[in-house]
Amino acid sequence: MIRQFELVERVHSYDPDADEDVLNRAYVYGLKKHGTQLRASGDPYFSHPVEVAGILAEMRLDTSSIVTGLLHDTLEDTDATRDELARLFGDEVAKLVDGVTKLSRLEVQSETTKEAENLRKLVLAMSTDIRVLLVKLADRLHNMRTLHHIKEPARRRRIARETMDLYAPLASRIGMEKVKRELEELAFGELNPDGRASVLARLGYLKEKGEQIVPQIEVELAATLKEGGLVAQVSGREKTPYSIWRKMQRKNVSFEQLADIMAFRIIVADIAQCYQALGLLHGRYQVLPQRFKDYISVPKPNGYRSLHTGVIGPHGQRIEIQIRTAEMQEQAERGVAAHWVYKQGGPSTDAPQYAWLRSLIDILDKSSNAEDFLEHTKLEMFQDQVFCFTPKGKLISLPRGATPIDFAYAVHSQVGDTCVGAKINGRMLPLRTQLANGDQIEIVTSKAQTPSPTWERFAVTGKARAAIRRFIRVRQREQYLQLGRSLLEKTFHEEGYEVTEKGLDGVKANFKQASTDDLVANVGAGLIGSREVLMAVYPGLKQQRKQGGGADVVPIGRPRGKAKPRDPAAGKENGQIAITGLIPGMAVHFARCCHPLPGDRIVGIITTGKGVTIHTIDCTTLESFSDTPERWIDVGWEAVGDGSAAYTGRLKITVANQPGSLSSLSTVIARHEGNISNLRIVNRSMDFFDMVIDVEVADVKHLADITAALRATPAINAVERARN
Repeated sequence: MIRQFELVERVHSYDPDADEDVLNRAYVYGLKKHGTQLRASGDPYFSHPVEVAGILAEMRLDTSSIVTGLLHDTLEDTDATRDELARLFGDEVAKLVDGVTKLSRLEVQSETTKEAENLRKLVLAMSTDIRVLLVKLADRLHNMRTLHHIKEPARRRRIARETMDLYAPLASRIGMEKVKRELEELAFGELNPDGRASVLARLGYLKEKGEQIVPQIEVELAATLKEGGLVAQVSGREKTPYSIWRKMQRKNVSFEQLADIMAFRIIVADIAQCYQALGLLHGRYQVLPQRFKDYISVPKPNGYRSLHTGVIGPHGQRIEIQIRTAEMQEQAERGVAAHWVYKQGGPSTDAPQYAWLRSLIDILDKSSNAEDFLEHTKLEMFQDQVFCFTPKGKLISLPRGATPIDFAYAVHSQVGDTCVGAKINGRMLPLRTQLANGDQIEIVTSKAQTPSPTWERFAVTGKARAAIRRFIRVRQREQYLQLGRSLLEKTFHEEGYEVTEKGLDGVKANFKQASTDDLVANVGAGLIGSREVLMAVYPGLKQQRKQGGGADVVPIGRPRGKAKPRDPAAGKENGQIAITGLIPGMAVHFARCCHPLPGDRIVGIITTGKGVTIHTIDCTTLESFSDTPERWIDVGWEAVGDGSAAYTGRLKITVANQPGSLSSLSTVIARHEGNISNLRIVNRSMDFFDMVIDVEVADVKHLADITAALRATPAINAVERARN
C-alpha cells in the first residue's frame, strides 16, 4: 500500500504547488472511515482508495482528483455523508465523490438494471465534470488488477464483461489508450483465458525464433529517415494479445495469416516532418493497400492525431507504422489528462472532443428506462467510426454501418424527426444506405414528416434509435388510448351504460393502474379486457348475468362489407369501431396472413400487447380464435377508396418464361397507379414462373382493377389474390 508521504511526493513531482495539507487530511480521514474493513484479498480496504489515488497521480491529475480517489468509496461503504465531505474538503470534492459513488443501495431485481442505473448516474455526473470518469476509470483499473482475489467465477466474469463493454470504450472515447489497453487485457484474461494463453504462446514462439528482429527493424527505419535528413525516435512493440485476438476474429484469419503483429512508432519534431517521414518510408518500402489513415488531417472524435500506414518493411516483415509528434504521443496515451487545465477553470464539455458525451445525454433524455439506455450506450460506444461531412464541411463521426437517418439525428434531433430523404455526394439515395468515409450528406426535410417505425431497422446509433423509439412509444400510447376508449364505449353501450371518468377512476386500483389513462391504454393494448372493466364498475351486472344464465362474453357482431363514411356518433350507435390512422406495429395493425384492404369484410382480434389485429372475414387464421369469442370485435372501414393511404395487396401470378414478361407485368401495374413493394419467385420451370407480388393499392377495387388488367396481358397465364 502506498504510504502517505509517498503519495504526496508523487503529486509534488508534477505539481509543486499542490495542497499538501488537504492530501494529508484526506488520507487520514479515509483510513479512519474504512477502519477494519477488508477486501477479498484480505488486505485492508483502504489500500484500494490509496492505489486509485496513485493511479490518478500517474495520470498527473489535480489535487481535487487525488483527494476524490482517496475518498471515492466513503459515501458508499462508510457512515460518511455528503455534507460532511463538503464541510471538510469543499463542495468540489463532495460533488466528485458523489458522482463516482455507485447506486449500491438501490434495491433492484436485475443485475443489468443495477448496471444501467449506475451508468445513468455516471453519465449525468461526468457531463458536468469529466474528472468523475477519470476517477471511475482508475477505480475500475485497480479492481481489475485485483479481480483474481474474488472467489465467485460468475461475479468475476460479470465484472470483466462490464469492463470490456463499457469502461474500456469509455477510456478510448477520452483518448486514454494506455488505460484502455490494460482494461482490455485484464478483462480478456478473465473472459477468454484459453484464447489469451494461445496468443501468448505463439508470440513466445516468434520471440524465440527471431529475438532480435524488433531492434533490427528499429535501427533500419531510423537509418532510412536519417538518410532523408530526419532525426526521429523509433520504437517498436508487439501488439497486445487482445488486439491480436480481436483482429483474428474480425478478419476470420489464423494467427499465421495476420500481416502486422508488430507496430512501430516514429516520433518527429512537427507536423511537416510527419508527412516527410511518411514520404521517405513509402519511397523505400512497398505499401500495403488500404492501410494508410490520416488522423492528423481528420482527427478521431477523442482528439487522437497520427499517421498510420502499413508496409512490407525490413527483412520482408509486414509492419504497422504510426508517425506523430511528441505532443500527439502524449495525447494518444493520456487523452484528456494530457492537457489538464483545471487550475484555469477546467475544460468545457462543450468542446468538440466531448460530442460523444453530449450524444449520451441526448440518449439518456430519450430512453424510457435504464435498460434501453444501457443498450443504446453500448451501441454508441462500442463501434468503429466512419467520418462524413455536411454540405458546409462540418465533420460528423458515426459508427460504421451508419445510415443517413443516423447522420440526420447527429446533426440535430429535429432534423432527424423531419427527414424525408438524403443526398449522398449529390445523388438521392435510400435512407437505408450505409455511409462510407468521406461521404458528403445533405438531409432533405419536411415539416409534415414524422419518424417511421421502420427506421429503427437500419438506424445504428443510440441517439437515433432512442429518438425513434420515443416517438413510437408516444404515438403507440395515443393509439392505445383511442382504441381503449372505443372498446370501453362499445362494451358499456351494449349493456346500456355510459363510460364515465368517475367510474373508471373508482376501479383503476382494482387493476393496479396509476391513472385512468393507464387503465384505458391497457384496455387498448389488450392487457385488460373491456368487459372486466365493465364488471368492476358495475359489479351487480355480473350477478344478474349468473341469475339469468347468460354468457359473460362480448357478442360478435355481423361483419360488414363496404362502409360509407360516417361520423363518430354513428359508429357508436351501430357498435362499429372506427379504425382510422392505421400504423403497422402500433395499437391497430393489419394481419400479414391475409392482407386486408379497404372494401374487404373485416374483423378485429384483440392481441395481447399489440391492440387489435385486423383480418379479412375469410382468413383461415381466425379458426384459432374460435374458442375465445370475447377477443373478437366487429369493425369496419371508416372510408373506402379515398386514396389517402396505400395498403398492401398480395397477388399470385404465373408468368410465361419469355423475354419482356416481367416488363409487361410491371408496366400494367404502374399504368394502373399501383406500386410493387415486394416480389418473390416461388417456382420456376422451363415454360412458366410462379411468383408472389405485393402491390400497394388504395382499396380492394383498385386491386381488382389491376388483377383484371393483368389477366388481359398475353404474357401472364394466371392471376389470383393470395391470402397468405
